[in-house]
Amino acid sequence: MHVNLFGYFPFSYPCSNPIYTHLHFDFSSSLVNMPVLEFETNVSSASSSSPRVPQVNTRMDNSTVHAEPPVSTTNMDPTLESGVANQTQSPLSQLPFLRESLRPITLKFEDLAYTIKLQSGDDHCFSSSESKRTRILLNGVSGVVRPGELLAMLGPSGSGKTTLLTALGGRLPGKTSGSITYNGQSFSSSVKRKIGFVTQDDVLYPHLTVLETLTYAAMLRLPKSLTIEEKVEQAELIIIELGLTRCRNSIVGGPLIRGVSGGERKRVSIGQEMLVNPSLLLLDEPTSGLDSTTALRIMATLKGLARGGRSVVTTIHQPSSRLYWMFDKVVVLSEGCPIYSGQTCGVMEYLASIGYVPGFSLMNPADFLLDLANGVAPNTNPDDHRQYNQGKADSHEDRNSIKQSLISSYKKNLHHLIKDDIHRNIHDVTRANRGPQSSRCCDNRWTTSWWTQFKVLFKRGLRERKHESYSGLRIFQVMSVSILSGLLWWHSDTSHLQDQVGLLFFFSIFWGFYPLSNAIFTFPQERPMLIRERSSAMYRLSSYYFARMAGDLPMELVLPTIFVTISYWMGGLKPSLITFVLTVLIILFNVLVSQGLGLALGAILMDLKQATTLSSVIMLVFLLAGGYYIQQIPPFISWLKYISFSHYCYKLLVEVQYSENEVYECGMGTQCRVLDFPGIKYLGMGHLWWDVAALGVMLVGYRIVAYVALRMSKSH
Repeated sequence: MHVNLFGYFPFSYPCSNPIYTHLHFDFSSSLVNMPVLEFETNVSSASSSSPRVPQVNTRMDNSTVHAEPPVSTTNMDPTLESGVANQTQSPLSQLPFLRESLRPITLKFEDLAYTIKLQSGDDHCFSSSESKRTRILLNGVSGVVRPGELLAMLGPSGSGKTTLLTALGGRLPGKTSGSITYNGQSFSSSVKRKIGFVTQDDVLYPHLTVLETLTYAAMLRLPKSLTIEEKVEQAELIIIELGLTRCRNSIVGGPLIRGVSGGERKRVSIGQEMLVNPSLLLLDEPTSGLDSTTALRIMATLKGLARGGRSVVTTIHQPSSRLYWMFDKVVVLSEGCPIYSGQTCGVMEYLASIGYVPGFSLMNPADFLLDLANGVAPNTNPDDHRQYNQGKADSHEDRNSIKQSLISSYKKNLHHLIKDDIHRNIHDVTRANRGPQSSRCCDNRWTTSWWTQFKVLFKRGLRERKHESYSGLRIFQVMSVSILSGLLWWHSDTSHLQDQVGLLFFFSIFWGFYPLSNAIFTFPQERPMLIRERSSAMYRLSSYYFARMAGDLPMELVLPTIFVTISYWMGGLKPSLITFVLTVLIILFNVLVSQGLGLALGAILMDLKQATTLSSVIMLVFLLAGGYYIQQIPPFISWLKYISFSHYCYKLLVEVQYSENEVYECGMGTQCRVLDFPGIKYLGMGHLWWDVAALGVMLVGYRIVAYVALRMSKSH
C-alpha cells in the first residue's frame, strides 16, 4: 500500500477557532481495491449544542491523505455562519433573557501572586530564596478575558489552576498581590451578583430532584421582573440544554444516597449558574467525570454563552483536541508560574519559535502543553517514540530545566505583549460601561425580595428535610421512649409523689437534650451549601436564617406533642385538659430553647466533634443543676441553676401540675401539702412568670447568638 500525506501541523493553524475540519482520506493498493470513507464534518464550536452528523461517502479511488486547517471565524461567510447558527440554535436562545449579557464584564488580572504559609514548605517555582515556611501558589500570572471570549486554564495537577480561578471569583482567602479588575473596578458585592461560579465539588441538596434543584435556584436568583411561570420555563429549558431530561425527576443524591450519576450531577451544578445569565462565568473542571461527547456538548453550550457577550473562564485538566480548539484563549501554568498566556491558535507557533516542536504531526496541542508543563521535552526521533511515551528520556534535573526555560521565555517574549493587551481599552470602555449605566439602580438591590427568598427557602427546606425529620428511625425512637416511660410510670398518683416529680423531670431533660443534639448538626452540615449560595449572592442571610427557623417548627414540635400525649395519660398525671395543654406548651417552649442553644453551638464552632463534646458537658451541668438530684448545692456554684433551661422547665411543669392547696399522703393517715415536699420546696415556687421570662430571654438570646455567629463567620 502506498500512502501520501499532505497536511498541516497543529501549530500552523491561523489565529482563530476552527469552524470546519475537512479530512479527506484515500488509500490505494496495487493489489486490492479497497473501499474508502470520505468524512466531511462541519462543527460549530461557538453555538452548537451537538455536532452535526458526518457525511460518509464510500468510493473506490486513488488515494491521498489531506488535512485542511480550520477556517477563521473572522473570514467566515456570514450567510453560511447564520445558516449554521440556525441549524444549531440551542434552547437557551429562545429566551430573550439569556440571548445576550445585560452587563458585559471585561476581566483583567495582572501580575497575580498568592502565597500561603506552611508548617514545612517546599521550594516552589525554582526559587531557593523563598522561606521554608511559605509556598507560592501563583507567581506573576496575567491575562484578560473580554465579553465573547472563552479562556481555558491548562496545567498539571497542583499547578494552581483552581487557586487562580478562585482568586478571579473573589473567593480566595488571604491577600493576593497584583490586580484583578472587572470593567476597571475592584471586586464588590454588585460585581459578585454578576458572576457565576461552578466549583469542582458538586454541592447540592441530595433529596431534591433535578427539576426541583433548578426550579428553586431559578426562584431565588432570577429577577423579580420575571413571573413564576417564566422562571419554571427557564429551568425546564436548562434541563433540555444540558441533556438532563431523562433524570429530571430523579433525586440528586450524594455520598450516602443513591441518585443521578456524577456527570449528571456536574451538569446540574452548571445549570444552576447558567440560570442567572451571568456576565462572568467561572467553572472549575466542568468536564471532569464526563464522556467526550457530553463534555463537548457542555463546552459548546459554554461557547454559546460566551458568544452572547459573556466572559467565560474555565479550568480543564486534559481536553481533547476538539475541546481545545473551542477555546479563544489559554493560560498554561506550571507550578503556579505561567508559561503561556494568549490566543489558543498561537501557542504552537510560539513554542516552535523557542525551539519546542512536537515529535510527530497532528498531535493534540493540549497534550503537548501538558507535557511541557510537566517538564517533558518532545522527542524528535521517531525510533524513540515508545521511550518518549514512557517518560524515560528526561531526568528530574532536565524537567526542572525545561520548566525554567519556558518560564524565562514567557517573561522575555510574552509578558510585555500581555500587558499591552491588558491596557488596550479600545473596545472595552464602550462595552463595559453600557450595562452598568442601564442597571445602576439594580446593582445595590437583591434580585428578589426578602419575602420571596423566605418563602422559597421555607418550601425548599421542608421538602429537603422531611425525609430526615420524619424518618422511620426517628419516629421509632421517640415512640418507643414515650411508651416505655408511660409503662414505667403507669398510673402513678400523688401517694408516690417522688415518682411523679421524677416523670416531670424526665420530660424536661429528655426534651432538652434530644433537640439540642439534633440542632448541633444544622449549620455544620449545611455550611458548604450556605457558603456556595451566599458567595453567589443568592439570598440574604436573614431570610435563610428565619426560613430555617420556621421550617423546623412543624418538624420539631410534632414529635414532642405526640410524646407528651402518650406519656402524660399513661403516667397518671393530673387528669385535667388545661393542665395537659399547659404541660405540652411548656415542653414545646423548652424544645425551642434547647434547639436555639444547639444552633448557637453549631454556628460558633462549625465542627461536629467539638460541638457534640461541648453540648454533652453543658447538658450534664444542666442535668445536675436542675434541682432534682442535688438540693443542697454549695453557694459558690449554686448560680449554675439560673443558666439552666432545664431548671426553669422543671419548675414550670411542677407549678402547673400541682395547685397551692393540693395535699398528698405523707404517712399513715397524715396528709401534707405538695408544695412542702422537700424536692419541690427547694425549687422555690410562686415565680411562674419570672420562669417564663427567663426561658423567653434564652429563646431569643440563643438564636441571636447563632445569627451573629453566622454573620461574623469569615467563610461567608
